[in-house]
Amino acid sequence: MTLPADTPLDPRTNIDDLAAFITASPTSFQAAAEAARRLGSAGFTPLDEEATWDSSAATGKHFVVRDGAIIAWAGTQSHTGYRVLGAHTDSPGFKVKPKSSIRTLTWNQVGVEVYGGPLLNSWLDRELRLAGRLTLLVDGHLENRLVATGPIARLPQLAIHLDREANNGFKLDKQGNLYPLWGFGDSTGDVLAYLAEHADGGPVDPATIVGYDLMFADATPPSVFGENQELFASGRLDNLSSVHAGLTALTRYAAHQPNNPQHTVMLAAFDHEEIGSESRSGAAGPFLEDVLVRLSQARGETVEDYRRTLAASICLSSDAGHLVHPNYTGHHDPTVRPLPGGGPLLKINANQRYATDAVGAGIFAQACALAGVPYQEFVSNNNVPCGSTIGPITATRLGMRTVDVGVGLLSMHSARELTTVADMAYLARAIEGFYRL
Repeated sequence: MTLPADTPLDPRTNIDDLAAFITASPTSFQAAAEAARRLGSAGFTPLDEEATWDSSAATGKHFVVRDGAIIAWAGTQSHTGYRVLGAHTDSPGFKVKPKSSIRTLTWNQVGVEVYGGPLLNSWLDRELRLAGRLTLLVDGHLENRLVATGPIARLPQLAIHLDREANNGFKLDKQGNLYPLWGFGDSTGDVLAYLAEHADGGPVDPATIVGYDLMFADATPPSVFGENQELFASGRLDNLSSVHAGLTALTRYAAHQPNNPQHTVMLAAFDHEEIGSESRSGAAGPFLEDVLVRLSQARGETVEDYRRTLAASICLSSDAGHLVHPNYTGHHDPTVRPLPGGGPLLKINANQRYATDAVGAGIFAQACALAGVPYQEFVSNNNVPCGSTIGPITATRLGMRTVDVGVGLLSMHSARELTTVADMAYLARAIEGFYRL
């Protein structure tokens, strides 16, 4: 068995679409909004968490947005389980602080906190965007507006003439060295007033802004390059690579859905993975469980039915992984060597930092065989402990069998990461194969 013959996925078309998705998604809020827009164009219907969900919610194509997270599904009345692709919409970077407009000498700067674990030096000497969500209080009611700028700020390095040892050992002070500058002179330097002028839907009164979630993002457009145009560089590949691959697979599946689907297929893209997932829109929160319980109720399932459905469900936790870095080969396992163009990674860890077990490995092998794509295993060097993903969290919260996978990168957590054109297409096809198991 293979995927439907009339659903080819051209790698270059796919990478161009990924570039457009990343450009439209400088923060988790824009990523959820852009995913919702694309799903709407593909015939998926939005559901409101505060409204009653009737029996139709369990079938057909639907999605629900919670802040910077989104869950979408193509449903069936069958009780035979879910195929969930789990991912996350956030990336490491810099989040704007309260009282963010700062004046140093005549320079206008923006106060920030470090979000997650970025490679700090990679953010220096590049133009940055500012984007996120503004919360307004208007006539006694709260209203949210998205906002995104073009290139607006920069973190300039100290010249080597002023630090002759910079190339021998370089360390950034998170409090003192990482406030982006965005102007000078007689301008007001009022960040919120500027963003109020550029809010989606038109300007707003800065005095109505009562809260904000704002992040800096790399302003350089994504780029395809290399001898044969086989490489792809962009910000936020960790983990918009997986969100986009999941969206691509879900919409392709829904467009060519089996006549008698055996499973409800689902994309769950959470926020806040880079800081531990412990939020209402993170994988450690109740979002996925809330949706699954409500779909169970919409089907008229008993508690026993619901538990049986979960037992029959599988989550493919897709998050970026590491290719072997050719300049630092000693940092990788000496025998398990993921290489560019070798297909998505099956991520394995003895201490369950990844949730893959032997059965899960078999499931992913089946999915890749169905899709006709290669895959390769990843395990860390014993002296270089790996990070973790939403996989173990999902397995722990729901008892759902979970497999950790993802596209291979270089420069993970840099402001600009690197992958291959072929591997992104392989990942989307592997996820579609997983949906069709």
